[in-house]
Parts: sequence; C-alpha cells; structure tokens
Amino acid sequence: MDERWVEGETVALKRAGAPALLIPLLRGPQRIGEEGVIDLTPVIGELPGGSVSWSGASYHALRPSLSDLFGAVRRGAQIVTPKDAAQLLFLAGVAPGGRVAEAGSGSGALTLALAFAVGPTGRVVSYDRRADFLEAARANLRRAGLSARVEFRERDVAKDGLDVSDQTSVVLDLAEPWEVLAHARTSLATGGYVATYTPTYNQLERTVRALRALGFDEVRALEVLERGLHVGEGGTRPEFEMLGHTGFLAAGRKVD
Repeated sequence: MDERWVEGETVALKRAGAPALLIPLLRGPQRIGEEGVIDLTPVIGELPGGSVSWSGASYHALRPSLSDLFGAVRRGAQIVTPKDAAQLLFLAGVAPGGRVAEAGSGSGALTLALAFAVGPTGRVVSYDRRADFLEAARANLRRAGLSARVEFRERDVAKDGLDVSDQTSVVLDLAEPWEVLAHARTSLATGGYVATYTPTYNQLERTVRALRALGFDEVRALEVLERGLHVGEGGTRPEFEMLGHTGFLAAGRKVD
C-alpha cells in the first residue's frame, strides 16, 4: 500500500531521547517557534520513516501516533487524560468509519482521540456552548492535522439537544450528562453506545440512574487507575506515585 507523504499532512519529527515535534508538511521554509526554520519540501512524495536533518540533528519523519498528538495539545480547559480517553473509545464503541457526536469540546483532547479513531472515512461532530472552548479545540485539531474529520458546533445540547441522527457513538464530557442522555438516545443508531465522563460519585450515580431509566442496555460504570512500574534487574517494584482518580466513566447501549 502506497502511503507516501502528501502536502498538508502533519509530520512527527522524532529523534531518540526527545518527544516528537509536530510540524505541518508544507512547501518552502517555515519557522518553528524559537527553534529555527525548516524546509520539509523534500519529504513530500516520500515514504514515512525517512531521515531529516535539522539544527545539527537527524530526525525520522513519521506519521504521528495518538500519543504524539496528545502530547502536543495546548490546554485551556482541563483535558481528559490518555488513560480515560482510551477507555472511553472502547466503551463508546468508536471505530474506523464511525459517526460520533461529542458534547463538551473543551480543549479538544478527547475530540482529537475520537477523530484519530474514526479514521479518514469517519466523522465527529463536537458541541460546546462556549465559543472560546470551540476555538481552542479547533486550533488543536488543526495542529494535529485532523480538522477535516471534525465539525464543531456552538450549541447548548442540554437545552437544544443533538442535531444529528444515526450516530454510532455519543460521548459526553459534561457536568450534568443525565440532562443530555434522552437526546443522546434519540440521536443514536440502534446498537450504538453512549459513554460519559464525570468527576464525582454523585454525578456518576445520577448518570447511571438516568441510563437505566431510559432503557439503555449493558449499563456499566468504572474508574481507570494507572500505576507505573520501576523495572530493574531483580528489583522491579511499583512506582511510589500513581495517576489515581481523574474521573468516573459510565456507558450504555441503545437496543430497542
């Protein structure tokens, strides 16, 4: 399969020992912050993995991973962490070609993960009632090179509902997701999933109660904790610190 670089994509320049640097693939010189000027014109039409020399160092030109993209998100609103984003994708059944509605764009980190997962044939519609959050999310999706997969809409979905239908997934990162679940059920295709993200037990209880009352199937709730391991020869042990509570996840499936 020929997956050569096309102008307009996002390139991850990676060298050992340093995080990937995300740069748009454009013709001609372009300034990268305070780090200097780079010309990626020779990369266009080549296969990923090739070598690029810049500022006295050698980099590999790679297609960015989801981890690369998450690491480059510029934060405004608090973002969903990678551990929770990955589980939300699973709970919401997000897959290539999917049609996903998201409420609560925030800084666009979860939007980015959804757009990455649906692939070039999928579509994400992301709602927020705050124009400043929408603009921040748009900017992050542009930098990631995924904006063509996402449509942002300024809308209070608790009051006005979701103006889409036949969605395979609905993901809610809202303070009061129970107010949107009836709208989510209407917008979902049969067999589609809704997944929610809330920080407190009280919010989780109200969300699960609403999921059950609305007749969602396969209702479940969980929390994801992440603990690293210090690995050494004969001395492997858990890290003293861990990424503990960040939010509670709940999900259900529409089956009429």
